[in-house]
This record gives sequence, C-alpha cells and structure tokens, in this order.
Amino acid sequence: MKEMKIGKYKHYKGKQYEVIGFAKDSEKLEDLVIYQALYDSKKFGKNALWVRSKKHFFENIIKDGEKKPRFKFIK
Repeated sequence: MKEMKIGKYKHYKGKQYEVIGFAKDSEKLEDLVIYQALYDSKKFGKNALWVRSKKHFFENIIKDGEKKPRFKFIK
C-alpha cells in the first residue's frame, strides 16, 4: 500500500483533489481518506468534500489497457 500523504492528487480522469486528512470508520475501523475537490461542480458545489477508503483511493486501475493509480500524488 502506498504511503498516505497530505497534498494534491490528480484523479486518473483528470480532475485534481487535495487530501486534507485521514480517519477511521467508527464502526469498522477501516482507514479512510478525506479529500476536497479543487473545482466547481454543478451537482456538488465548489470544492466539495469527499471520503473514500484508503484501499480504494490508492488502488490501481486499468485504463485503455494500461495500469495506473486511481489518484496520483502531484505535490
């Protein structure tokens, strides 16, 4: 599993997000990533907050036959 870093990440579809913290699910004690969109969305508003499991955030995906990270650390 990749190191969990606070900072900016680029989603494989192109949009940028900022990881602002890490938490644990209060019931399952699963590691979670708390991150903020760095764009305005008509559906979710400006700089929406999101949470995703650490496992899902840092997993690799296959896109156009190429393995790549779902979120790539950029700074």
